[in-house]
Order: sequence, then C-alpha cells, then structure tokens
Amino acid sequence: MSEESFDAIIVGAGLAGSVAAYVLAKEGADVLVIERGNYAGSKNMTGGRLYSHSLERIIPGFAKEAAIERKVTKEKVTFLTDDTGVTLDYHNGREQTAIEESYTLLRGDFDQWLMGKAEEVGAQFISGIRVDEILVQDGKVIGVKADGDELTAKSVILAEGVNPVLGEQLGMVKRVKSDAMAVGAKELIELPEQVIRDRFNLNDDEGCAWLFAGSPANGLMGGGFIYTNKSSVSLGIVCGLHDIGSSNKTVPQMLEDFKNHAMIKPLIEGGKLIEYSGHVVPEAGIHMVPKLVDDGVLITGDAAGFCLNIGYTVRGMDLAIASGEAAAKAVLAARDKNDFSAQGLSSYQTLLEDSFIMKDLNLYKELPKFMENPRIFNQYPKMVADIMQSMFTVDGSPSQPIRKTLMKHCKEVGYMNLIKDGFKGVTSI
Repeated sequence: MSEESFDAIIVGAGLAGSVAAYVLAKEGADVLVIERGNYAGSKNMTGGRLYSHSLERIIPGFAKEAAIERKVTKEKVTFLTDDTGVTLDYHNGREQTAIEESYTLLRGDFDQWLMGKAEEVGAQFISGIRVDEILVQDGKVIGVKADGDELTAKSVILAEGVNPVLGEQLGMVKRVKSDAMAVGAKELIELPEQVIRDRFNLNDDEGCAWLFAGSPANGLMGGGFIYTNKSSVSLGIVCGLHDIGSSNKTVPQMLEDFKNHAMIKPLIEGGKLIEYSGHVVPEAGIHMVPKLVDDGVLITGDAAGFCLNIGYTVRGMDLAIASGEAAAKAVLAARDKNDFSAQGLSSYQTLLEDSFIMKDLNLYKELPKFMENPRIFNQYPKMVADIMQSMFTVDGSPSQPIRKTLMKHCKEVGYMNLIKDGFKGVTSI
C-alpha cells in the first residue's frame, strides 16, 4: 500500500471527474485522477453539445481557450417518417451572455483540455490504469486498488460513467435495468468547413443542433441527432433498451437507414467516416439516481444518473460539470472539519438539492414514463406529416377547409388519445 494518502482520489477523467479535480486542486487539495482510457476523453463518444453555464461559472471565459467546435445558433426539431419530414426551425441571432451560450464539441479534444486545466493547478493524473476495487476499512472507503497498487485517500469520488461497476461493488448503485437505459450509435463524418456552412446555412463559426423523432429509432422510444462541428458532423441515433427486443431492425441498421433518409443523405453526401462508436445512455432521470454519499465516498456525473432527455433537447454535460463541482466543494468542506464520514460529506447532497440538477430532475420526473408512449415516436410524426402533405398538395380537387383536414388526420390517432397524451405531456413538463 502506498504511504502517500490523498485528500481525494477521483475515478474517471470525464467532465465530472476533471471538474472535481480542478476545483479541489485550485484550493490546494492533494488530488489524484485515475483514468482507464489512454487519455482523458478517450472512452467518450465523439461529439455532442455543451450548455456553457455550469463551466462558465467555474472557469470564466473558458470558450476563448477551450477545444470547442461551433457556437449553437440554430435549433431544429424534425418529425421524421420513412419518406417525409416536418421541421421546426429556430435561428438565434441575438446577443447572448456567456452563461446562455452553448457549443458543439468533440469530447476527445475537449476532455483533454479540461484535464490539462486541472493539472495546471496541481491535480495529478494517470491514465491507462483501471481501478479494480474500492478499499474499505471498518465500513469506510479509504482508497482504491489499481493495477495491483493500493492507493489511500481521505475521500474517493466515483465519476466512472454510465456503467458504475465500483458503485455497485459498494452497494450504493443498483444494477442498471434495461428500462432505465438507451443505447446510442454515433458516427463522426468529415466534411469541408465551407460545405458544412452551406448545407446547414451557417455563418462563420455558427453551429446547428438538430434532433429527429420518429423513424430514426424505427418508431420506438428514441430518435436521431446531428451536431455540426468545424470540419465534421456528429450523426447518430438513440433507442430505448426496453423496446429493442421488439424491433425488427438492429441499431446499426437503424443508423444506416437514418443516414440514407432523403432528408439526411444530401447533408452528408461526400463525407468521410472517421469514427464510429456506441454508448449506453441513462434515461430514467430522478428515478435512477442512487445513494450519492457514504463514508469516504461520493458518486457524480453519469454514474449518478445525472442526465435529462426532454425531447427537444438532451442534457448531460452541464449536469456532470455542476455535480463534479458540488462533489469537490463537499470534499473541501469535509477537509476543513477533518470529517470525511457520510455526515461530513453530506453537504454534497445539499449542494445538489439547491442547484439546477435536482430541481430540473424533479421538474421532469414524470417525463421518462411519458416518453414510453409509442404514439409519440410512431403515430404523431405520421399525423404531422400527413397534415402537411394535405395542406401543400394541389391536384385540382376541390379544396377542403383546414379544420376538416386537421380533424381527418387527428381522428386516425384518436381524439381521446390526443387529449390524454396532451394532458400527460403538459403535466410532465
């Protein structure tokens, strides 16, 4: 066993782990980050969107130096069927404050930059090593066993990601169930910068975040997405695991069909595939948050289930960053009192409850159940597309009042279904 004892050992160098390390080291704490990948971000899926507010409050002006791709100014949400698409398109040309902005980024690059910031202020970082076991003595976590070495610490922060094996070992996290998770498949497709600007109608470093509901997940719970980077696009699908057994398509086939859809194919034509990856995503919101604090240990980020899918936007990075900061502040408070028991670390729970994390998770606590409704991903996209087709088709037949057109297609879904789903949808958000 190593004679050196750290104030904190952090398992995982994703956003939560790196931010926790930065906040701790900046206050003079002796902190070690252990990452099983070859570098910070090496195991994260490439591409995504960062809402900047949580990191901006920790590192003001971070976007001026960070490895970001594009500032998101265009939002698109499309109801997609096999051969149609209806899109809600929003362009934000207004000036925004730094905490209101959001950016597309590539996690491999961004996470290395963020871990570098933690190292600049004194955090120690080792990669390519897996933590095999949490060391427990008299019911209290006292360190980790990694690569045959036993490393001791006053506290351990588990930021190990969506599959929290160590949290399960401690009995703090229950084994993940399929109905709480989704599987994502993503491609990084290289395109020239000017081509991306032209195809997505962007100026300079503007970016687009585009979500799709309906056919991308084969009518099951889930959808598709496209994020524009500087010289590539991140394209993929997400599908709920509890539905996957009833699908007549595999996830790779769903992704391939999405890429070949008439709306999507022209956007990526001529592009070069430079990365393909898969990932499991926490989808159950507040219902999958585990025990977060125990003697000598805290759980943060994806390992804590901190992720929000509210249909028109998906959030995980800002929650991971804020939870990593809260974990670090709790450790610093425990250090001041020299009390790293569950009680001494309990300010973590308080900080989370007072932050947007738990407030937002509680606000949308009914949404995961509502999103299991198959009509949202099957009948409603078709209904919207059929309404638009009726409105915009002129074939010489006598025109019908718009109200009759609407009523005709709404009747196909069922008026009672519309009323029930509308009420449940409104109350869940």
